[in-house]
Amino acid sequence: MTSLMPAQTAPADPGPAPSSPALAEIEGREISAWFGDRKVLDRVSLVMPAGGVTALIGPSGCGKSTFLRILNRMHELVPSAALAGEVLLDGEDIYDPGKRLIDARRSIGMVFQKPNPFPAMSIRENVLAGLKLTGTRASRSEKDDLVESCLVKGGLWNEVKDRLDAPGGGLSGGQQQRLCIARSLAIKPRVLLMDEPCSALDPTSTRVIEETMLDLAREVTIVIVTHNMQQAARVSDQCAFFLASHGTPGVIVEHGETQAMFGSPRDQRTSDYVNGRFG
Repeated sequence: MTSLMPAQTAPADPGPAPSSPALAEIEGREISAWFGDRKVLDRVSLVMPAGGVTALIGPSGCGKSTFLRILNRMHELVPSAALAGEVLLDGEDIYDPGKRLIDARRSIGMVFQKPNPFPAMSIRENVLAGLKLTGTRASRSEKDDLVESCLVKGGLWNEVKDRLDAPGGGLSGGQQQRLCIARSLAIKPRVLLMDEPCSALDPTSTRVIEETMLDLAREVTIVIVTHNMQQAARVSDQCAFFLASHGTPGVIVEHGETQAMFGSPRDQRTSDYVNGRFG
């Protein structure tokens, strides 16, 4: 069992930026979660394979976003929150008392539902913000290369390369979300968590974000929460269907390859959900 630990602060100088890490598998094992006395997840286990896209699907209130936040230790930021179980990154529990919070956040990045660039910072400064937060050193030339490579990976470089010093808050919604993706990539995470990253975007921006995800999956493991079944079918390699009913905590009803989940699900509840009969 794992219990919450107080937040840990970053050391002043952890050293230079790391080279690109190997692809990582992440696994939630027997995860239960509470907000105060209310249990929201019950012994959820799921392996999210290295170098793939795993979609967490299910109706609102079934624990998908809570599970996602547990994967990089954001759940513990809520004062009433508690959890049990393990989150294994390549077999090592990120909640182990010997593991630093900053290491989990560096290895497992997060992109939120609403684009949240730092509005007063330039596009360049937004991309590099993670280096400051983690105390990572880099030379000017390394920073320039990092800004370009992350914006390229985020699908934004061609649109902003001539105005890197313009405010990040001045970009369109879809561009802001891609800037947030680029910012997450700057610290070279091994896993990227995405909580409904397209829900506030128009169809054109959504398509660009989806193309970006498919490109990124070659070098980072992606876990995405989405209510859009068409999106889950387009971008993911495997799905996990979460469900909470009649006041019970969320569980995984079924998980497996996306094509099978949509084409021939084993559980009738899965079939009903992916075909729009509820949710």
